[in-house]
Amino acid sequence: MNTLYRPINGRIIGGVCAGLAQRFGWNPLTVRVLFLLSCLLPGPQFIAYIALWIIMPSESPARA
Repeated sequence: MNTLYRPINGRIIGGVCAGLAQRFGWNPLTVRVLFLLSCLLPGPQFIAYIALWIIMPSESPARA
């Protein structure tokens, strides 16, 4: 099972959506579109994104 981390390659802003997509085996574009669509709903989406950006470790250069 893959671990959850922010990849060095494929980042757009912080790499959170790319990391989640890599962890669950999804397409990063799909996760990004789902995140943007979720921003249309009320809720703390941006706060969750920033929290994940802080909590998720970055990929080590040896793994890249």
